[in-house]
Amino acid sequence: MSREVIHPRDEIMRTMERIYRYRMTTTSGGNLSIREPGGDIWITPARVDKGSLTRDDIVRVRADGAVDGPHRPSSEFPFHQAVYDARPDIVAIVHAHPVALVAFSICRQTPNTRIFHQAHSVCGRTGFAEYALPGSRELGAKIAESFQEGCDSVILENHGVVVGGESLSHAFQRFEAFEFAAKTIIKGRHLGDIRHLTLAQLEQAHHRSVALESFEPASATSAERELRRQLSAFVRRGCRQRLLISTEGSFSARLDEDSFLITPTQRDRESLDIDDFVLVQGDRREAGKKASRAVFAHRAIYRKHPHVQAIVFAHPVNATAFSVTDSAFDARTIPESYVFLRDVQRVRYGIQYQHDGRIADFVSVAAPAAILENDGVLVTGSGVLDAFDRLEVLEATAEALINAHAIGNISTMPEAVIGELRRAFKIP
Repeated sequence: MSREVIHPRDEIMRTMERIYRYRMTTTSGGNLSIREPGGDIWITPARVDKGSLTRDDIVRVRADGAVDGPHRPSSEFPFHQAVYDARPDIVAIVHAHPVALVAFSICRQTPNTRIFHQAHSVCGRTGFAEYALPGSRELGAKIAESFQEGCDSVILENHGVVVGGESLSHAFQRFEAFEFAAKTIIKGRHLGDIRHLTLAQLEQAHHRSVALESFEPASATSAERELRRQLSAFVRRGCRQRLLISTEGSFSARLDEDSFLITPTQRDRESLDIDDFVLVQGDRREAGKKASRAVFAHRAIYRKHPHVQAIVFAHPVNATAFSVTDSAFDARTIPESYVFLRDVQRVRYGIQYQHDGRIADFVSVAAPAAILENDGVLVTGSGVLDAFDRLEVLEATAEALINAHAIGNISTMPEAVIGELRRAFKIP
């Protein structure tokens, strides 16, 4: 764990702002806390608008029970304290009421995170705590019992979720990944049966190698600097539009014939700055940085397809719902969708983790995007903007198709219309 230098007030304020912006809590709902080594706990206040929280609103409850700050601590403080007492390794807690996890809570169910390797890894062991009055010591005892049993992400019956972590950023990542899994399951059930990964498949993803020799790059050219700027801007936009989440996905842009820039691994996607992207040249990566674990898949696509200038592996929730079911994604339903996406391929699970380059066989000029079984989507483009635009269209189309399933039979465009589109937009 890296040494934290941001003040707890600022870290809590920024994290709550992000949760509220993502619509994962309401003005009055949810609370965050951080425990310091001496036992002091910093926590969000009671009855303060989460949409306009300031650093001065954050309350410190000292180890001796004294309270510093202009407000009372959250009414849920008792369960924060109970979890910390039960789990000395946990130093930060996120509690909120995101709609998908709340849906599971009122059905007395816990989302099965084995739909994605990353969600299963990030969320840790999941659990369920039976109902007790919010703010009561009884609720704290029930939640603490789940954490004491080894759970890291706990659904509260008819309430919401509590997630703990070794830092607030770690707890947030667990919280976000847990809600993402829940949303994907709900969306996927509109399409058909959910496909879960086996332990062997989870291990396959977990143990894939990304070993590259390091090198010290020369001074960045203006072209490299521009690509870094574009990648930083569009990755941040993608996170804020919920096309990417903080722990999953990769974005790259070609610099020359055998060089490209790519997102780093194990870094919060929304917080990436221009110097965080990793330069890859052939079989080498920029010294002092770790390239995304999808780096070999990106390299294989660039080497096989000279026309591809940017690549995105992402997990937008609606398109990802198609990846966890056997439902076919058909872009021949909306003219814009077909023009941008053409015939979207489906990639069997695990192909993108292999070093044999087969993943490059599933994209082409005629098929610039693909659905990856239990791993989101792959989108290519003629540049960063083009790839991002296609990703947006893919997700919008997926949402329209899922909504259509709730209305009636889906009508696809006939071959005559497809032919007309091909001629009009010069589609190969």
